[in-house]
Amino acid sequence: MPDWSYHAIFRPVLFRLPAKLARDFTLYAMGGLSRVPGGTFVIKTMGHMELSPILESELAGVSIQCPVGLSGGLDPHGTAHKALAQFGFGFIEIGPVTVREVSGVGDAVIQREEEQEAIVYPDGYANDGVDAIVRRLSKGTGHRLPHFVRLRPMPGSSPREALIQQQEMLLKLAPYAAGYYIDGLDEGWPSDEAAAYLAEVRRLAQTAAPGKPLLLYLPQSYPQGMLRQIATTAQLRSWDGVVVGDAMREGDGRRIRVGGPESLGASLSRVRLLREALGERSAIVAAGGVHQPQDALELLAAGANSVQLHSGLVYAGPGLPKRVNEAILYDRIRETKAPDLPSFWANWGWMSLLGIGMMIGGVLAWLIAATSVLLPYDETFLGVSRNVIRRFNPNLLHFMSHDRITLAGTMIAIGIFYYQLAHHGLRFGLHWARTALLTSCAVGFSSFFLYLGYGYFDPLHAVAAAMLLPMLLLTLRGLKDRPSRTPPGLYNDSVWRRAQWGQCCFVVLGFALAIGGLTISLIGITTVFVQTDLAYIGLTAEQLQAWNERLIPLIAHDRAGFGGALFSLAVAITASALWGVNQGESWLWWTFLLGGLPGFAAGLLVHFHIGYTDFVHLLPVYIAVALYAAGLYLMYPFLVGRANRTALSMIKES
Repeated sequence: MPDWSYHAIFRPVLFRLPAKLARDFTLYAMGGLSRVPGGTFVIKTMGHMELSPILESELAGVSIQCPVGLSGGLDPHGTAHKALAQFGFGFIEIGPVTVREVSGVGDAVIQREEEQEAIVYPDGYANDGVDAIVRRLSKGTGHRLPHFVRLRPMPGSSPREALIQQQEMLLKLAPYAAGYYIDGLDEGWPSDEAAAYLAEVRRLAQTAAPGKPLLLYLPQSYPQGMLRQIATTAQLRSWDGVVVGDAMREGDGRRIRVGGPESLGASLSRVRLLREALGERSAIVAAGGVHQPQDALELLAAGANSVQLHSGLVYAGPGLPKRVNEAILYDRIRETKAPDLPSFWANWGWMSLLGIGMMIGGVLAWLIAATSVLLPYDETFLGVSRNVIRRFNPNLLHFMSHDRITLAGTMIAIGIFYYQLAHHGLRFGLHWARTALLTSCAVGFSSFFLYLGYGYFDPLHAVAAAMLLPMLLLTLRGLKDRPSRTPPGLYNDSVWRRAQWGQCCFVVLGFALAIGGLTISLIGITTVFVQTDLAYIGLTAEQLQAWNERLIPLIAHDRAGFGGALFSLAVAITASALWGVNQGESWLWWTFLLGGLPGFAAGLLVHFHIGYTDFVHLLPVYIAVALYAAGLYLMYPFLVGRANRTALSMIKES
């Protein structure tokens, strides 16, 4: 469920449901997908979250892939942890965990405060209990992310009772926890008893869970004055770190509120206070207020080592951890010297030449299809000339021309995509561009064998494939991934939200073209014609077969080849739309624009030129054009407008 699908499709539906039902449905759906064979691959493919080694760090001595964690309150039962681990998290919080199950308060329900972007939980203690959580963890989690477990006393416990509970939970969870968050400062105990409790918990942990880091959990409802007091004592420095919590207790009850406009400000002030008091040695986790990448950057700049996401995932979408990681990565490399770009002949230049070759081949194929239609070896294979075919049925050559011109337009479009992805993607080491190109090329070259489906070998296509294949192989040499140096989007503003709809249009378009390409290939190697084709020609397949037994194999070769090329183009479009839509990437917008024009021009113009204008037959093309135009319009401000603004600001600064 990437951001483009979340904001355009799922969020409008989910936000009409009760909050708990929407949460459970989403988590069960994602969790169910992750548990089926190939499910995690689908999740990774849709999001394409590749964590750079530059993001690797430590949290209180525990190695993490990136400084973004998942808050325990978002998925309290661990239903979708395997799926969520693919979203770009470096660690997962489990908790709160109590010694026995806490099922909640009465009939109260979870509520969303949409205008404030907050979530209200009726019971901040609710969880499955330590025994149920241990059973779940003992079965395996399906991922390798470290768990930090937040331990909390049962509601109404005294400090002595809480110590007994903590000892039991520390022992039971020791095999599964990378570290612990110790909660309980908002239990209402006197300050001296709370201080003694915390000191005793540290002592217990050294015996029950030796070597595991211990972080003190500071709820947002903990008074600022008391926080300042505890921060100035030596007591807090003895902990491995602190967690600035994401929940604000409301009133005297167990109801808590997560998120809201005041959450980030409260987290920032507490992080600054703690960093100043603790120095650089202690770890600080900021678990509240991150709803957009800029929020995370501000917390890290204030002194946090890591951030945790909760309500931000609900309101900003599941792509938030990826966007936060991209912002952190850019922030870390922007002042460093950019690595030297590879030479043209190293790898990316060969792919550029492959794209140019596809464009040239497409133009030549278009000229031939618009004039003679058939090449001499086609006539030799058929045993008749095009004039004989024209006398037999005037529409037959037109029909064959329509197949070959649409193939030619598709070839030109593929060439444009390959050239652009090589010049702007491979050259700069963009992992997603490499994946898009290699996957599309693999499909394209494999589709050559579809030409053999009816026993017709096309020597021109064979020569073209033989010339282009070495270019692909030379492209594979020495490919290296590099982080993007284009400034990422930092805000959930209207331009970004609008771009999600545009991205959705192009992803849907890409999948639709893929289905169309597969369908055309399947038809080409089976029935060859659809009913509207035969109606346009004015003959049945049996009549065509009876007139010349080699005619249908030749047409099948054209159809299968076009279907394979269309599927290859669809892969490039879909991958670019899924993974490449980032703020200021104006070249990608121009790639979509220029790459779509020859394909749609060929598909529409040839049909109207030959009079094959059946509405049902052309309806998929009309829908595709509408998606194409809408996607370009919606993404323009995000891709091109933001690029122009960045360029102007750089000129002014210089």
